[in-house]
Amino acid sequence: MGLAAAALLLGLCLFSLLGRQKPPTLPISERNNQPIEPTPLYTCFGPLGGVNSVALSPDGALLAVGGGNVVMKLRDGTTVSKGEIALLRTSDGSLLHTLRRHTWGITSLAFSPDSALLASGSGDVDATIRLWRVSDGALLHTLKGHKSAVFCVSFSPDGALLASGSRDRTVKLWRVSDGTLLHTLKGHMGAVNSVSFSPDGSLLASGSKDGTILLWRVSDGALMQPLARHTGAVLGVLFSPDGVLLALVSEDKTVQLWRVWDGVQLRTFAGYTDGVSRVFFSPDGALLALGSDDYTVNLWRVSDGALLCTLKGHKGVIIDVSFSSDNALLASGSLDGTVKLWRMR
Repeated sequence: MGLAAAALLLGLCLFSLLGRQKPPTLPISERNNQPIEPTPLYTCFGPLGGVNSVALSPDGALLAVGGGNVVMKLRDGTTVSKGEIALLRTSDGSLLHTLRRHTWGITSLAFSPDSALLASGSGDVDATIRLWRVSDGALLHTLKGHKSAVFCVSFSPDGALLASGSRDRTVKLWRVSDGTLLHTLKGHMGAVNSVSFSPDGSLLASGSKDGTILLWRVSDGALMQPLARHTGAVLGVLFSPDGVLLALVSEDKTVQLWRVWDGVQLRTFAGYTDGVSRVFFSPDGALLALGSDDYTVNLWRVSDGALLCTLKGHKGVIIDVSFSSDNALLASGSLDGTVKLWRMR
């Protein structure tokens, strides 16, 4: 899942494959005694707002890049205009498909668990969700119902459902096979910035600009309980891969881990002075990647809260981070107009 970027600048982006020189190696984790070797695969140079959202396919083969209201030009000369999505091969950064149907900037992207589908959400003028078949770039369904920008989309673990959150303060649950709206979940008093399914698919967590985190029962859309309230907007919520923990990121510059079953706060990741915008667990649950407003991505060990590594190279706020399902790759996107792919081992 990425957030809407309030940038309406026009400009030109040039994709270029970075040099082949060996990048610096950063020590990372004691879990397997292997370092992270950060490898920026490609960079898009352009004005602020050039990249709104990024998503890495679970199989690690593709990277989806959603642009804002600017024009991106790929290194092969192909242009990607406002409201379009570039599907890139992670192996060499080449373009597989350009997905065209949205009429406004892309605000959120998510791959299905089997990497076969891509969901995309768009900003206020469009306010739709579109489901794409990755293999040929075909548009399968257009989901209409939100009254304002769609800030987040997320597939259920079995790929059968899609959850979406919007500036219109609602969460919606859709059936993926035919695009049918199943439930509209109401309870937040502000824009919904993030949604996350539990690993067993029975619960959905949502975080809002109003500072609340709500838990919903997926089967009937019933509100289970409010989990917490922050003094600032909740920017991200994410279940751990085992479903035991929920990571919360807030505009009040805090990142917290909560135990889901009893709502106990277990840990706070401290030291952020510029705020945190995105959160992502590694698929094995050992690491937590936090994208920061200080232009870095920090990797923390979940077991003891130790800061293991800081990935540097962006020159703007980090707006999205994503792991591949085998822990091998990490993608980060920034408001500086760049997307970087990091090799984890």
